Amino acid sequence: MDKSFTLIEAISKKYIKEFLEFPTSIYRNDNNWIRPLDKDIENIFNPKKNKFFKRGNAIRWVLKNSDNKIVGRIAAFYDEKTSQKNDQPTGGCGFFDCIHDNIAAAALFDAAKEWLQNKGMEAMDGPVNFGSRENFWGCLSEGFFEPVYNMPYNHKYYNDLFENYGFQNYFNQFTFHVDFAAGNLDPVISKYAASIRKDSAISFKFHNKKNPQSTPNYFLEVFNAAWDKFPGVKPITHAQSVALFKSMKQIIDPKLIIFAFHYKKPIAFFVMIPDLYQITKKFNGNFNIINKLRFLYDLKVRKICTRSLGLIFGVIPEFQGKGIAEGMIVFMEDEIAKGINYTDLEMNWIGDFNPRMIKLVEKIGGEVRKTHITYRYLFDQNKEFHRAKIV
Repeated sequence: MDKSFTLIEAISKKYIKEFLEFPTSIYRNDNNWIRPLDKDIENIFNPKKNKFFKRGNAIRWVLKNSDNKIVGRIAAFYDEKTSQKNDQPTGGCGFFDCIHDNIAAAALFDAAKEWLQNKGMEAMDGPVNFGSRENFWGCLSEGFFEPVYNMPYNHKYYNDLFENYGFQNYFNQFTFHVDFAAGNLDPVISKYAASIRKDSAISFKFHNKKNPQSTPNYFLEVFNAAWDKFPGVKPITHAQSVALFKSMKQIIDPKLIIFAFHYKKPIAFFVMIPDLYQITKKFNGNFNIINKLRFLYDLKVRKICTRSLGLIFGVIPEFQGKGIAEGMIVFMEDEIAKGINYTDLEMNWIGDFNPRMIKLVEKIGGEVRKTHITYRYLFDQNKEFHRAKIV
């Protein structure tokens, strides 16, 4: 590491605070950046909250210059199970922020590399999350708009910092956008929807607050049929489905969870949530008791969220390509015309290695709005690099 920089493990309260607050200096003049809630990041580095610690570990650092000023931060992590699902044992680095300086960035990447090598890793992906892919994952390369909840945002020069170090593009992940404004839907979508809605056997319904246990039951039935053909996707259990919706209980808007039925049998779902960043962006990372009350008031009473965040949708195989997905979108558009306040939808994390899912999202009118890159760095630079395999 360059002698002008000092690397400090963020383990004390002082340096954890500096780790969390450093990005505010990087993005001070960028109106698009939204500071994540500190609790959302701290939960990732808490072994009591993050199940990935059961089979792995994580570490994080801040980087100081000769003037004792913090100029960068990074975390490194691995879990034994997913590290082996690659051509070589692969760990990750993430929560990377740095001044526009290749030497400073290299000092951070070197620290992550050395730590991961000592854990038996032979490569690292970044910037990624020590957890599920739908949060804090990827380096934004196109579409520098305001991020949605727990999705990463960065300056354009971050791509150069990764690539100048030797990282290569392992895959792109796309964020698709759907505009719900009246008249903006593709006429083809409206045509398909109109056709399917003439079928008296087909109906559409929202999440039922009076019978909330029906939602995980419907979701389970459709998910295990619709996603059965996707490689690497395991069937979910009833307990997992119940736990999913229980975890979302406080933020569920019934009008953002849609089911389609053939007679009484569920055949499709579309699960969305409000984009919580539209509320929490004014909290500066702090989720104290006052902000919790402000959050619930803005979410439930003022209902200020106008953007919805698509989590997952699916149609069982025998009804795919028959206008069901389009019907769910138009069903929601009808409700917007009645006065609900959502104007647009973003669907995150659709990898370029998954053309089937891309086609499904395009069928409901999705257009690419943002592109994030997941980079991979092979510790043996003589080894042949391969991009993610198409599924």
